[in-house]
Amino acid sequence: MWGFEHYGMGWEMILVWLIPILLVALVMLYGIRGRNGKPERTALDILEARYARGEIDREEFLKRRADLAG
Repeated sequence: MWGFEHYGMGWEMILVWLIPILLVALVMLYGIRGRNGKPERTALDILEARYARGEIDREEFLKRRADLAG
């Protein structure tokens, strides 16, 4: 016979431990997927990189930068 001390220690205790473990895992997963080490590049960053590589000239750079600002 189980006795009174074992009443309610089955599924409830599993949930008491399982829920916090799942929450910690979800927070860690969000941290890994949300911040993969590279900040998101903006349109201005891409434009500056293209100008630095010589894909566009100064006039086109200034025109597109003004378009992005306004």
